[in-house]
Amino acid sequence: MKNIFFSLLFFLSLISFVSVSQTKLLSIQDAVSKGRTSLAPKRLQNLSFIPMSSQLSYLDKNHLFILNAKNGKEINHLSKNELNDALIKLKMDSVSELEGVLFKNENEVYFLNKKVEMIYSFISKSVKLSSRKISDASLENLDEYKQGEIYAYTDNNNVYIYSDNKLTQITKDGSFNIVNGKSVHRDEFGIHKGTYWSPNGNSLAYYRMDQSDVTDYPIIDWSVYPAKNENIKYPMAGGKSHYVTLHVYHLKTSQTIQIKTEGPKDQYLTNISWSPDDKKIYIAILNREQNHYKLNEYDANTGNFIKTLFEEKDEKYTEPSNPMLFVKNNPLQFIWQSRKDGFNHFYLYSIDGKLIKQLTSGNWEVKAENGFDEKGDNLYFHANIQGPVNQDLYLVNLKTANISRLTKNDGFHTAVKNSDGSFFIDNFSSSNIPREYRLINTSTKNNITIFKADNPIKDYKTGSWQLFQIKNKEGLNLYCRLFNPIDFDSTKKYPVIVYLYNGPHSQMVTNTWMAGGELWYQYMAQKGFIIFTIDGRGTSYRGKAFEQVIHRQLGTKEMEDQLAGVDYLKSLPFVDATRIGVHGWSYGGFMTTSLMTRYPGVFKVGVAGGPVIDWRYYEIMYGERYMDTPQENKEGYDKNNLLNYTDKLQGKLLMIHGAQDDVVVWQNSVMYQKKSVDNGKQLDYYVYPGHQHNVLGKDRSHLMEKICNYFIDNL
Repeated sequence: MKNIFFSLLFFLSLISFVSVSQTKLLSIQDAVSKGRTSLAPKRLQNLSFIPMSSQLSYLDKNHLFILNAKNGKEINHLSKNELNDALIKLKMDSVSELEGVLFKNENEVYFLNKKVEMIYSFISKSVKLSSRKISDASLENLDEYKQGEIYAYTDNNNVYIYSDNKLTQITKDGSFNIVNGKSVHRDEFGIHKGTYWSPNGNSLAYYRMDQSDVTDYPIIDWSVYPAKNENIKYPMAGGKSHYVTLHVYHLKTSQTIQIKTEGPKDQYLTNISWSPDDKKIYIAILNREQNHYKLNEYDANTGNFIKTLFEEKDEKYTEPSNPMLFVKNNPLQFIWQSRKDGFNHFYLYSIDGKLIKQLTSGNWEVKAENGFDEKGDNLYFHANIQGPVNQDLYLVNLKTANISRLTKNDGFHTAVKNSDGSFFIDNFSSSNIPREYRLINTSTKNNITIFKADNPIKDYKTGSWQLFQIKNKEGLNLYCRLFNPIDFDSTKKYPVIVYLYNGPHSQMVTNTWMAGGELWYQYMAQKGFIIFTIDGRGTSYRGKAFEQVIHRQLGTKEMEDQLAGVDYLKSLPFVDATRIGVHGWSYGGFMTTSLMTRYPGVFKVGVAGGPVIDWRYYEIMYGERYMDTPQENKEGYDKNNLLNYTDKLQGKLLMIHGAQDDVVVWQNSVMYQKKSVDNGKQLDYYVYPGHQHNVLGKDRSHLMEKICNYFIDNL
């Protein structure tokens, strides 16, 4: 790129943050193991509203604090010692810590004493046994309608319901091939569970997934002697898929019916929702091609199809990910989210499927709904109206479609409301603000700060960081962050690590603490490295066109934008253009390997973790959305198959994989090794036995030390 254009974020103006009085240095173990605990901005534990009230509570150092949401003042508290005094009076065992704390009402709180649930009264300052049966939180896929009294769970791929003090097994065909009551479609389309209680708790809808036609895929357990194969079902792009149906169990009749969803067996059943009166079920039926869905209504008692409310098509793909949201106090209207105008927005419909109005619009995205106010006149939601890297809380009036911003200060706000929507707890941070908790009064729009976290790394020597924009060759603004080395000297030349992901459903650069960066960046800043990240086309919250440009050619446009970032780096006088490295995991591992081989010589060193190498080896649901099938898009699959570029590899490349990876299967990088050997190319390789797609737990420090040392030794 010959011309680099710089445009600063209007709300940041290249703000950099530098701590003072820094003396300590981070070890890699500290940066990794403490990066999300003691060296992360402090959180208020269990911060939440008390049910049906304008009070909130949180735990801190074995003290339970209760605040008034109207002014943020403490109105009550309970210490571990006070609780133990009440227990001793009943000659009961004391507790070592406050756990299982859950408010029954403003005056009573549940807590656990050696897994026995008890109730503490703030009025009498006494304890008593709870009458509830506690459902075991360790039960698989636990789904509670009424805590401890009515709940469902799965065991050996069968569904069980506990109700009226008895346990009922409602499916009996669960097996390796038949899965009941669990998440389906590989957790795509916003699906994260497999059971759905009706609003009145009279019925349970659940998924049934038939995997018998999906190819068995071997996952080796190396920890036993001899090693043992444990097959999983992994539907690869272009192959046979699983078949999903939806069933409803009625508690009063003990009868199960199947929802009669006509169409191809391998279509997707997404966005399950119930009508407020328990009588109807709604499903967004998406075809396997993922370019056409219908929002269908079914009779929950007979399973019969009633009507299609509306349908949506897209020339590339459409991805329904949010179920119907019925308007509070108005069962004849609902809200639907769609990107049909190019950005994700709210649409208000009548129950017959007729569009009443588009509630939100503009070149920004609704990110999540946050429920209604007490009357149902206003809907609260998160969106990025102030800029793609920001997030704020808003409300939209359903009658006028007027939008009001409720949060203050540019940055990232994540808010939760109390039961009637009169107050919100706002968890706020920005690039240079670690964390603040605020209370928002939705009537007055007043914000009260109740907690400010200290800079958790104030005692450490750290580099400065910046959040800014550059333009790609198409003239689009791309958001970037850059971490400078400690004791930065602009007259020196520094090596750079480009840390990336750049795949769909991602956003790495945000206006959050350290611009969304991780603490190991600061460890590398101590070692004299610059760390740079850019969110290119294909990433989230920039609109449909920005994401869909990668359709049928994963890796191509993304590399163009990453190289725009490299051109920017090379324009900086303090960057050593001969010492640029690249690292990413999963999609980032795919991008790392792509850049190392399809643009050889640009990067001196690369570390690719859990990389997709050939998209034919990836799952149907995600892979076919973005690439279509290998049969339909042979050119796209071949062009972006990294096995075809191993002979082009220059520089040092370390590839890492979890031996039990069931997301990006190990075969991807094994085949890359084989092809590298065939082409006489040297490749460094490391495997983590016992780990799946991510290396977690105590071994993560080992992983990050290996990655960092690879750059230190070779860059």
